[in-house]
Amino acid sequence: MTEALVPARNAVAVSFFLNGLCFATWVSRIPEARSDFDLSNGALGLLLLNIAIGSLLALPTTGAAIAAFGTVRVVRLGATSAALGLVGAAAGLGNFLPLTAAGLFVYGLGIGAWDVAMNVEGAEVERHLGRTIMPRFHAGFSLGTVVGALAGAGLVALDAPAAWHLSVVAVIAFTLVWFTSMSFLPVADLGHEEGSGALRAWLEPRTVVIGIMVLALALTEGTANDWLAVALVDGYDVSHSAGVAGFALFVAAMTVCRFVGTGLIDRFGRVAVLWSTMAAAGVGVLLIVFGQHPAVVTSGIVLWGGGAALGFPVGMSAAADDPVRAAARVSVVSTVGYAAFLAGPPLLGFVGDEVGTLESLLVVACVLMPAALAVPAAREPARR
Repeated sequence: MTEALVPARNAVAVSFFLNGLCFATWVSRIPEARSDFDLSNGALGLLLLNIAIGSLLALPTTGAAIAAFGTVRVVRLGATSAALGLVGAAAGLGNFLPLTAAGLFVYGLGIGAWDVAMNVEGAEVERHLGRTIMPRFHAGFSLGTVVGALAGAGLVALDAPAAWHLSVVAVIAFTLVWFTSMSFLPVADLGHEEGSGALRAWLEPRTVVIGIMVLALALTEGTANDWLAVALVDGYDVSHSAGVAGFALFVAAMTVCRFVGTGLIDRFGRVAVLWSTMAAAGVGVLLIVFGQHPAVVTSGIVLWGGGAALGFPVGMSAAADDPVRAAARVSVVSTVGYAAFLAGPPLLGFVGDEVGTLESLLVVACVLMPAALAVPAAREPARR
């Protein structure tokens, strides 16, 4: 097992990176999708909701699928669906809205299964290593979003065709996931031996509270993914490429914080670090909305990105603290989190239609305050 840890760790890191690369590649084309299809914020929200619907259909059953077939098969199936969905969305972009919507739905199905499987595998590697590493896996996701956002900003500025852009990334991601996943560790999920399926995990108070915490922090991250670039374009009248560059700065801040966060969590504990980062995210949103000056807004983007960095990975680690039914618990927390990560931001489009795109970001700051009450549920077992 010790000899298998390094290739397993590297394979999980690659999976997270490619997942983030695919997501940011699509995000970089969101402003273009709105303008090409001449959509209002609400209509754009409905288009993005197709990703959420697909993911929310896949997430609740993924834990059972992992128990039955293993993480390797599930992550490969998820990557295949995600790649096909991106190609479909790319084919319809700017030409046929129903095809883009259908492609995003298939992408959502794949990304949901892929996400749970790689998090379960990451938790297994973390347990065998005996130290915090999950935030670094999520840093790999963030690094993928940085690369995807920067490449997207450059290709948008060069007027590169979206169909070519999304399709190439989809093929690369599918190929690499298929070959690297063979190094995954076998996951020990003993839930079926106790006769306790996924339903029991949904009824565990600690798991549900962790899910509520992740819901708020996933909304904090997901809102920026879907709306930060658009909010900068609408609120400050910058170009599409400048808006995407702002998103790239956000994910760069997330990446740095996820690398640094592992040491902070081991030293100060999950609760103290999460409370601090949540406060930073709230302040960052306020600076973006009310800052006006470029330097202030830029500082807000960095604070928001750093503050949103650790909620999702810490939630995944906390859900998998006990290896028994880890897959089921991670599936529950992922489902609750993705309900916010994917469904919440599209619904913010309707808020944006009423109060303005930039001002709608204030919803994030409001959600973070009550969510702080749920953070102690993620405390490490040794400190409970």
